[in-house]
Amino acid sequence: MFGSIAADLMLVVLIGILSQWVAWRYRLPAIVVMAIAGLLVGPIFGFINPKETLGELFSPIISFAVAIILFEGSLNLDFREIKGFSKPLTRIVTFGAFIAWIAGSLAAHYLAGLSWAVAFIIGGLFIVTGPTVILPMLRQAKLKPRPAALLKWEGIIVDPFGALLAVFAFEFIKFVNGQVTLAALGLFVVASIFAVFIGWASARILGSAFEKGNVPEFLKAPVLFAVVLFAFVLSDELMHETGLLAVTAMGIVMANMHLTSIHDIRQFKENISVLLISGIFVMLTASLNPHILIEIFDWRIITYVLAMLFIVRPLSIWVSTIGTDLSNREKNLIGWVAPRGIVALTVSGYFASILLENGYKDAELLTALTFALVLSTVVLHGFSIGPIARRLNLTTTDESGVLIVGGTKFAAELAQSIQDTGNEVLLMDTSWAGLSHARKLGLSSHVGDILTEQTEYTLDLSPYRYMLAMTKADTYNAHICADFLYDIGRENLFQTAFHVGDGVASFNVTGGRTLFTPALSIYDLEERMNSGHVFRKTVLSHQYSYTQYLRERDDRSVLLYILREDGTVEFYTPKEELQAVAGDTIVALSHPNKQIERAIERIAEEKGETDVRHEEIEKRFSEDHGKTKSPIPGEAPPSIQAGPTKSPSS
Repeated sequence: MFGSIAADLMLVVLIGILSQWVAWRYRLPAIVVMAIAGLLVGPIFGFINPKETLGELFSPIISFAVAIILFEGSLNLDFREIKGFSKPLTRIVTFGAFIAWIAGSLAAHYLAGLSWAVAFIIGGLFIVTGPTVILPMLRQAKLKPRPAALLKWEGIIVDPFGALLAVFAFEFIKFVNGQVTLAALGLFVVASIFAVFIGWASARILGSAFEKGNVPEFLKAPVLFAVVLFAFVLSDELMHETGLLAVTAMGIVMANMHLTSIHDIRQFKENISVLLISGIFVMLTASLNPHILIEIFDWRIITYVLAMLFIVRPLSIWVSTIGTDLSNREKNLIGWVAPRGIVALTVSGYFASILLENGYKDAELLTALTFALVLSTVVLHGFSIGPIARRLNLTTTDESGVLIVGGTKFAAELAQSIQDTGNEVLLMDTSWAGLSHARKLGLSSHVGDILTEQTEYTLDLSPYRYMLAMTKADTYNAHICADFLYDIGRENLFQTAFHVGDGVASFNVTGGRTLFTPALSIYDLEERMNSGHVFRKTVLSHQYSYTQYLRERDDRSVLLYILREDGTVEFYTPKEELQAVAGDTIVALSHPNKQIERAIERIAEEKGETDVRHEEIEKRFSEDHGKTKSPIPGEAPPSIQAGPTKSPSS
């Protein structure tokens, strides 16, 4: 459009990030939006053509981007995550990949009409799925832990092996045709092993330097960035496409070294990867030749794509997982989802030119064939993974699990109270020290930043229907609400009221809803906890109604949530009046004096007296529970009743 490298790069980045935002805003598959945007500004309307503008720089830029993206993805592959399903994963990435290679090659030869040489090369390449496409899909589909982890690990591990398999097939064909010797073929194997060693050594040396403090904090991310590119280029110079294997090995080794600074490193790499995925995918689709869009409607290509979707992929998964504990529902989902992305496009472009130079005329079909498969799988799998997973009952359930962000004392006590109801609860904070109260109560906790994409890959959010932002940083809470608004839904997203000083709280929050009635900031709630306020549960009955409870409750109490008779919870908000019926339980933060007053009434009834000294009751109450120790959330002192009926409360 503008005709300069700077202008085209600016448009690529702008369109890529805008596509990501549109996908987030309207809950669409991001990779689909980016593909459509690239086609519109490239071959359809001709605004930009990055390949022509960048010239010789185009391939190195794409290669560097793929290396960084693959490293960032492999940095999430902690072996502790695959405990319990390592057997099906191993089968899928080995035997399953081999079946996909052979079946895909046969389809390419008999259906697409490619020669055996070209068919086996493209068959090896198309076993890849890749983190650039599978990870955004998994994030939006909200699959259950096992199928999500299997698809993620497969995508990252098989990605470099697909490229290597294509290279191996090419070298083997040249050996069969007498173009190279057996020694040259062996050199390829040795180079691949050496690439793994380069990645391993880079990770060990760099990780050790980080842990010993030999690299300052502000230089860790830049140094890592430089070493990743070094390992990639060094391996790739020795043997083409082995660089991807080196960076994958480097990422996996660093992920399992459990470095103390790995969180900050991941956050930096994640931000870079989002930018690269957005820009690179737009660059690739915008650089396509318009005639390729016409070629993809060739009947041979359409038939091949259908075979890959409905025969090759399901066959490889079902056969390779025989004898494992995967359910049929999981096999059906995994056998359907296999989107191809950046690696397939870039490597096929490389082989198309190499094969044409070596006299394989049918290689002209490779670019159109690859793009047809990429576009078909991205669109079909991107839009269908959610509905199919829901139909197979492999997505987030409607349980009332609660994720609380913020590790204050009040948050920990609230989590304990909810856990006592039988619902799953997780507390999350950015620091280990911030979760000390949660650990004292034996609650599930996680150290991390909820706003990073890394957290969504390492932490299973599927059991949690509600998210409560309750940190002491009000702006951070607001960012959480804004970021998860379209993923979780406003009705399930809450935050504590803004603290504006002098005991006054504001609850004009954009995004999530404000917690509790009345709306109090986390500072006020903490202050009440420290002054001895306790969690009190009151079960409603036909004799003791919700109206009566509201009329008799202490004005100083804070209504927290209602535990419904079916076990679900609903949180109070200042702008919505909840209704409760017999069998529901009201949970409130109450002043301890209210408990003492009710204890006075009961003891008086037991003694048949109408006048019992307050000091006597307070002494008895203190002996049972301690003056400074609040009752355990969810458990009531045995001497306290919740109104005229015999309802358990605390």
